[in-house]
Amino acid sequence: MVPLKPLVVAKSRLAVSTGDLLRPQLALAFAQDTVAAALACPVVRDVVVVTDDPLAAAELTALGARAVPDSPAAGLNAALAHGARAVRADRPRAAVAALNADLPALRPAELARVLTAAGDFPRAFLADAAEIGTTLLAACAGSELNPAFGGASRHRHLSTGAMEIVLAGVDSVRRDVDTGEDLLAAAALGLGPYTARHHAAPAPAAGGAAGDVRGPVRDPVCGARPGC
Repeated sequence: MVPLKPLVVAKSRLAVSTGDLLRPQLALAFAQDTVAAALACPVVRDVVVVTDDPLAAAELTALGARAVPDSPAAGLNAALAHGARAVRADRPRAAVAALNADLPALRPAELARVLTAAGDFPRAFLADAAEIGTTLLAACAGSELNPAFGGASRHRHLSTGAMEIVLAGVDSVRRDVDTGEDLLAAAALGLGPYTARHHAAPAPAAGGAAGDVRGPVRDPVCGARPGC
């Protein structure tokens, strides 16, 4: 499940670097790259996007995801629990995973490694690059997701008994984007095609000049292959 706020309010901290006009376009592009990579992952059966944004729902459905409305309208964790119920309404024994919508450098092969490792435990999570938050939480068949995202969620997921996944070489799954600095770090890994299309340099610092800060751009064809 991939949760996404209405684009008009999504990624508010990013506006400092990108401006408020580009911010919602980038929020959608992040989600498109995240969903496209997840759908290309060999161990993912399907992707459910939980959102009330009609444009985002249409664009992500066009990629092959299934959109469900955020009917609880009670915050991120309620939306994720709702998404898990939507998946298990059709397949009660399905393993489920919650994945951040802001992973524009996500690689299918790295996601597959994380999900495979998560399958060894009833519940497992991956910390973000800062080792404070969480970018992925998974629950095997018979286990409730019990999400505790937001802020210092790494500690909260540990306290609920979830196992922390510790893997090298899965940086793209850990690199969520909230700020301009995060976007630069994601660009260094290689942005997906949707984000690369919109990515612009942040505003220059006082007395400085802005340069081209684009990092390596992932090939749109390669980005859809599990082995890339």
